[in-house]
Amino acid sequence: MVALTINGVRHELDVEPEMPILWAVRDVVGLTGTKFGCGLAQCGACTVHLDGDAIRSCVTPVSRAVGKKITTIEGLAPEGHEHPLQVAWVAEQVPQCGYCQSGQLMTAAALIKKNPNPSDEEISAAMNGNICRCGCYERINGAIRRAARQEATA
Repeated sequence: MVALTINGVRHELDVEPEMPILWAVRDVVGLTGTKFGCGLAQCGACTVHLDGDAIRSCVTPVSRAVGKKITTIEGLAPEGHEHPLQVAWVAEQVPQCGYCQSGQLMTAAALIKKNPNPSDEEISAAMNGNICRCGCYERINGAIRRAARQEATA
């Protein structure tokens, strides 16, 4: 048994300690917002937060998350509210196919939390490795800038 705290809820899971967090979250807990993309930690579709840090859940074993807090896209904002990035994503018309969006949002949220006013270069560096097959990078960067501005004025 492995005890994981996911989006503030404690789960006792009967899984192997080396099972990737991705599969524990999706297949065992049933939170399917986190996506499988490559399985090699290269595309970013599986990004979640582990104690606030953006990590690739497809290669991170559940044993590494014991005693820590996992946040998935479902837990990004309190129920009934939207995270400023989610609002900015819509305003900037970011989504096309949407497959990469949860990973993109989770990476961007970790960036803004650590750096509330990132430069374009800092945004590019933080988001490097999150692949969008639709090529929405300019809109993604615009949404991050918009959310950072909103947070700064809130």
